[in-house]
Amino acid sequence: MRVQLSLMALLAMLASAAPLPAAAEGGPAWDACVGLTSTPDERVKACSTVIDTGSESGRRLAGAYCNRGHGLTEKREFDAALSDLDEAVKLDPAYACAYNNRGRVYSFKRDYDRAIAEYDQAIKLDPSLAMAYSNRGESRYNKGDIDGALADFDAAIKRDPGYAMAYANRGYIYARTHDTAHALADYTMRIKLAPDLLAYIDRGNVYRDSEQLDRAAADYGEAIRIAPTDARGWRNRGMIRLFLGDNKGGLADYDKALQYDPADVFSWNNRGQARMRLGDAKGAIADFRKALELKPGLQTAQEALRKLGAL
Repeated sequence: MRVQLSLMALLAMLASAAPLPAAAEGGPAWDACVGLTSTPDERVKACSTVIDTGSESGRRLAGAYCNRGHGLTEKREFDAALSDLDEAVKLDPAYACAYNNRGRVYSFKRDYDRAIAEYDQAIKLDPSLAMAYSNRGESRYNKGDIDGALADFDAAIKRDPGYAMAYANRGYIYARTHDTAHALADYTMRIKLAPDLLAYIDRGNVYRDSEQLDRAAADYGEAIRIAPTDARGWRNRGMIRLFLGDNKGGLADYDKALQYDPADVFSWNNRGQARMRLGDAKGAIADFRKALELKPGLQTAQEALRKLGAL
């Protein structure tokens, strides 16, 4: 049975896709511009070099604008990104990459109808583009079209059975609609394909919500192993440990969570719960007061302080 505590975990959000690489010869700037592992800053800088040198034309130049637009989108510089993606469309109106990435900008701007129209065009130009189906599914989900979103994620997986993000997105919907079996199957496939921090957190959340707490703790432990300086694994496992009555273990995990994210109000609140259970009234009071400093009016912290005679 789950212990009824006012504990909260970070839920994973739907993620977006990487840029499309253009398969062609090029120097270091070109390789960084189209490379899947480039950071947004590296991509913008490299693509700018390609564009400014005037060494490319046609689809390759459109690719440089498309990929720089992607980098700018990741940096949340949406107007500049749209300018680049518009230029990519002008240079090559049949280039699906530009429409796909432009759709992402409109999705970030919450203009989901326009985003869907862009993805429609990308799919029309390249019906095999799994990324565009997955991105369109995200926009459809955000409009409340669950069936349409699931159909798009199914289509993405059909076209690319190795596309991890489509499993992640479909699993997210199954989790939100309490279809535990399908959510776990999709998240497990995602882990098989791309075992990153969020993959384990997502599956751990499903195990948590379906009362499989030992399995949830194991997945959060894997998240910690993969990303030991990211607070999310620590605070999620800390929550499970408190659910299971392991107050010392929970306290230790929240110590780590706060080391890496000292602004997380719920880690302060939950560590206060652990300290209160362990008889450390002074430490608990300090934690609950910090939680209230970060989130005035937090009811659980107020109630705990009243119980401790400190409010």
